[in-house]
Parts: sequence; structure tokens; C-alpha cells
Amino acid sequence: MRIAIIGAGVVGLATAHALLDRGHEVVLIEPGGMQGRPTDGNAGWIAHTDIMPLASPKAWRNLPRWLMDPLGPLTIRPGYLPHLTPWLMRFLLASSPSRIKASIGAIRSINAESLPAWKNLLASLNLNGHLRENGILSVWRHQGDFLRSQDIIERQRGFGVEAHALNPAALGDLEPALRNVEAAVLYPDACHVSDPAILAGDLLRLALDRGAVHVAANALQIEPKGEFIHVRTDGADQRVAVDQVVISAGIWSRALAAQLGDRIPLDTERGYNATYTKGRFGIGRPIMFEGEGFVTTPLDTGDRVGGAVEFAGLEAAPNHSRTDAMVQRLTRFLPHLKAGPAAKRWMGFRPSIPDSLPVIGPAGRDRRVIYAFGHGHYGLTQAAVTAQMVAVMIEGRPGPIDPSPFSAQRF
Repeated sequence: MRIAIIGAGVVGLATAHALLDRGHEVVLIEPGGMQGRPTDGNAGWIAHTDIMPLASPKAWRNLPRWLMDPLGPLTIRPGYLPHLTPWLMRFLLASSPSRIKASIGAIRSINAESLPAWKNLLASLNLNGHLRENGILSVWRHQGDFLRSQDIIERQRGFGVEAHALNPAALGDLEPALRNVEAAVLYPDACHVSDPAILAGDLLRLALDRGAVHVAANALQIEPKGEFIHVRTDGADQRVAVDQVVISAGIWSRALAAQLGDRIPLDTERGYNATYTKGRFGIGRPIMFEGEGFVTTPLDTGDRVGGAVEFAGLEAAPNHSRTDAMVQRLTRFLPHLKAGPAAKRWMGFRPSIPDSLPVIGPAGRDRRVIYAFGHGHYGLTQAAVTAQMVAVMIEGRPGPIDPSPFSAQRF
């Protein structure tokens, strides 16, 4: 079949390769140079060991403290609150014990297959060199906060996730640059990539080498007409006729889904980061600073600190005072790092859904359109396995993961 993929972020690119593997023709519709794509500036984690949705007890414990700080880990710009209220109501509903349990099961089902899917994809394209298998650390400033997290850690272990608690001496041997940490857990099977933007560039280059076509335009309208679907764009080729369509355009997917009768509660968690010269942090692996709202990653291209959640929509200008505040908080743990100018600042639009589950499945009005968006903090983690799910859906075959929790019609 001839299949259009709207969006050439990491999810769309992984999907392109899964479809090319099966002999389909692929048309990638993406204008290029889009500001704020998470693919271009995320932390680079393949965090397949995670199991908790954002609407979790951990988040609610920290929420009052975070909201009190206008430059803290989570903020809502006042003018955006009326627009965000329906999303917040769904987030509240997703926080019930039964909904959290269902979300954990769904997250684990997809994350458990995420790393094997990535390894298969990278091996098939001779891109294995992008993977960094050094594990990921979670660290806590206070022992009491660590003890309150034991239920989550035990749940992870119950799912077969390796999680090794480290005493201060062991942590000092592993990451001697860290200070002011009373507890830590090492996830030895978690990993990261060389640099997410470079990985995406290689995936795009190889997709084109394999015969994919790139239409450098915005998709404006999806028009089912008889046996074909026409994607109307703002480019020179104003209409692209295909057999099927995959919508994988992150936050920009919402309007396209609405055309097909699916009102998806998709909003953007604006994330911030700063990337310093390589080796500046003096760390050997990614670190989650629990309760602080940020992470660090030693990428091949530089040391990155990123995180924070800001709800302010797509139009508001970045507030890099949030970036500066995040870097300042990092110096509590890495005192040798003086809060100076970063090599590069960035703000991006994570496509977030209240229950922390992506939308993967057919559109309500036409099953020839498949959704693959809304991955939130797990776009890179879940990209390769999402691609496999989409490929078997297009071919009408069952896959190893139950797709029902990710259906667009669950709303």
C-alpha cells in the first residue's frame, strides 16, 4: 500500500521503517524546521523501566510545593488556565486508584516491549552505535522521601524490573561528582541514546535511502474520497493520495483527529532544558532527581539538564527563567557546576494526555487512518514499539500488545 505518515518525529520515523520493512510505500509529510519538536531536544532516555503515570501519588505529593514556586517543576500560566481546565478535570479522574492501576498495567505492557523493539530496529539499520547501556539512576535528597517511594519501587520489581538500592559509599563510587544525596536506586537495564536529534536525523536519512518520499509541507486536511484518502497540504503538491494515513504529529495531531470525529484531550507540557559542553557535569549515566522535576543526561553532544512542566499552549514565548532556575537547583547536587550561560537553551512541546497513555489505533470515522501520538514523556522510549503496533494494525493482524487501552475512543 501507499501510506502517508503525517509527522517525521521519532515516532513517525520509526513507523516509516516498520512499514518499509513490510514492503509498503511511505510518504512522510513534515514541513521541516518545526520549532519545539520533542524529538529535537528531549533527554534521550529509553526509560522502559518506568511504570507510573503522571497522575500518580508521587506527583500529587509534590504538587502543592511545585505550584507554589512560579519557576518550579510545574506551573500553569494564569491566562491558559481556562483552556486547560477540561484537561485538568480528566487528569483528576485519571488519579483514582482504579484508573492508576489500569494505567500502570498499560504503561508496563508497552514499555516492556520498548527496548527489544529499539534494539531490533537499530540492529536492522546498523545504528546500534546510538545506544548507551549504562543504566539510569534515581536519587533522593532525603531518606524520608526515598522511603515513601518504596511502594513504587516494589511495584517495579513485581513487574520484573531490576532496581538496586545503593548505599552512600556505593553511590559515591558510581557517581563521585554527586553531593547532597541520601538515597539512590540504580536501574541497570535502562539506557539512553547518543543524542535524540542525531538519531532522528539518521532514521530520516535511511528512510529516504530506502525509498520513502518526503513532502515538505504541513498537512491541513484529511479527506477520505472513495478508495483513496487525500491529504491536503500547504505545499506545492497540494494533495497527496494514499491508501492509508498515520497521524504522528505530536501536539499538532489534535486538530487533524478532530476532523475525523475524535476529540482527544491532548495538550502540551512545555519542557525546558539546557545543554552544556560534554563532560561538564562529571556524570556517567542519566540521573532522575526525584521530587525536583528535572533529569540530567550525558549525551555524546553535551551534558543536558531538562525537565519542568509548563502549561501555556503553543503560542506563548518561552520563559527561560525556568531554565535558569532548574540549573540553579542542579548545583545543589553538582556544586562544581556554576550556573553560567548554557551552551544551548531549548523549549519543546510534549504531547500529553491526562492518563499518560498515548493514542494508538484507528480513527473513529475511518479505520484507514491510524493514530500514533500523545506519548508525553515517553516518545523516544515507546517509538519503536508504537511503530510495530501501527504496522500490524494496518495489516489487520493482532500484535503482542493489547491495543485497547490506547484507543482514541476511550475518551
